[in-house]
Amino acid sequence: MKLFETTRFLCLIFLFLISPELLSAQETSIMIRVKAKDAKFIGSSMGGSKVIVKEHLSGKILAEGYTSGSTGNTDRIMNNPISRNTQLSDEQTAGFMAKLLIEKPVFVTVSAYAPIDNSVKSETQLWLIPGKDITGDGLILEIPGFKIDVLTPQLHESIGEKSEIEIRANIIMMCGCPLTSGGLWNADEYEVEALIFKDGKPLNPIPMQITDKQSTFLGKGDFSPGNYEVNVYSYDPKTGNTGLGKTSFIVK
Repeated sequence: MKLFETTRFLCLIFLFLISPELLSAQETSIMIRVKAKDAKFIGSSMGGSKVIVKEHLSGKILAEGYTSGSTGNTDRIMNNPISRNTQLSDEQTAGFMAKLLIEKPVFVTVSAYAPIDNSVKSETQLWLIPGKDITGDGLILEIPGFKIDVLTPQLHESIGEKSEIEIRANIIMMCGCPLTSGGLWNADEYEVEALIFKDGKPLNPIPMQITDKQSTFLGKGDFSPGNYEVNVYSYDPKTGNTGLGKTSFIVK
């Protein structure tokens, strides 16, 4: 009997100590997805997109994590006509499900960072209502750009004077989708150039074309001795989507 009374007493103390807000709070879920501009969702294949949900006024972090899953169904996202209430995602599509305990409506800031180096940020704000889940496609944030890695010359590489030097870059959509000649993301329709700066002064840009290897672009130019900075950009005239990758090297 004494054990029962002691347990009951401790339970009453525990309930008394619990914040009234926690007792009345409701779990509220919001699915957050991050989509590349003119492409598919950013998921596990690109290391996921970092997602942070903050209370707007206080800046308190309510939830954070990474999107995981697939880039989604290509036909549904890229090929089929999209009408009102068409769901782009399926059960495998990448996303981050944030689960919050809230007592009253809260105005939040949702930020997404991608791709793998978290170089681009997309952000929006919305009200969350206790117990009113946001699921399905959920909240979709868009990440513009191309992911560009300059492969050659390597950063800070020292090159002996040659008649011609190759500039080679890997260019993909922010979701990791490849660029190919005549493909869904048609490399022939993008403008790709290397902007050249010698000792800080601009030189003529070098056009780059897709090679036999998907997503790999190549340009060639003559370089006299000096310090060079190379900015490889990709531009889609249809959507205005742009991306940039950099390297620097020395010609002796």
